[in-house]
Amino acid sequence: MSKEQIAQTGQVIYFSHGGGPLPILNDPSHEKMIHFMKNLSSKIRRPDAIIVFSAHWEENTVTIQSGGEPELMYDYYGFPEAAYTIQYLSKGNPRLAEKIAELFGRNGIECRLDDQRPYDHGSYIPLKMMYPLADIPVVQISLHHSLSSQTHLAMGKALRPLLEENILIIGSGFSFHNMSRFDFEGKNREDPKNNAFQDHLIAGCCDEINEAKIWEQFINWERIPGARYCHPREEHLLPLLVCVGLSGNPGEKVFDDYILGKRAIAFLWRDGGNSHVV
Repeated sequence: MSKEQIAQTGQVIYFSHGGGPLPILNDPSHEKMIHFMKNLSSKIRRPDAIIVFSAHWEENTVTIQSGGEPELMYDYYGFPEAAYTIQYLSKGNPRLAEKIAELFGRNGIECRLDDQRPYDHGSYIPLKMMYPLADIPVVQISLHHSLSSQTHLAMGKALRPLLEENILIIGSGFSFHNMSRFDFEGKNREDPKNNAFQDHLIAGCCDEINEAKIWEQFINWERIPGARYCHPREEHLLPLLVCVGLSGNPGEKVFDDYILGKRAIAFLWRDGGNSHVV
């Protein structure tokens, strides 16, 4: 490990954030995921700020949330009334938002600031489990509506200087996201096509040490067996590509279990190298 990598203090995590507000409603099909999320904050270093790339925000120009006190949007429907009273009163971080915009600009990535954007559930649902006191400032960044794998890898790489600070950068998606194949009764069934895809993600994120080969695999992620079965549309995978672009190093698989009846995974990159969470 180089001196530059040793100096890194930032942490990067990609996780499968579950179905809408169901984790907060203690849905049985999310039991293992809820346990993981509630214990995650005790397994990583407490950050000074959090950045979230959520699968539920796309813009034609990459957009950075810059308000001081963002509200919540209940961007789901058909759930019990309790799902629409959830609160998460975290602060924004306008100064960090401006720094992110500067880094994107320096790397030729067009972006804009939005001081009116609320948090979506890809942010506040997992954070409510991780940091229920909402006492760490949070900035969300949109995906790019092009859904370009190259663009999202580059977005991550542009933010690598932030790894020199005590910032947690989250890719909030779902490593399996074929809505027609979820089992909302939580019946876990073996799925060979999903297993093949998840296993390839694990190999690409954890086993491959050559960055060029890692990028090649994720730029061409559609070639992975089961890719379009697991992701008919890739918005829930793209936060992982941002994390891969950020890290530049192998990570550690930290969750591998069933959510909504389907195998889903999470990865953590810490201090520029491998991490170990149980």
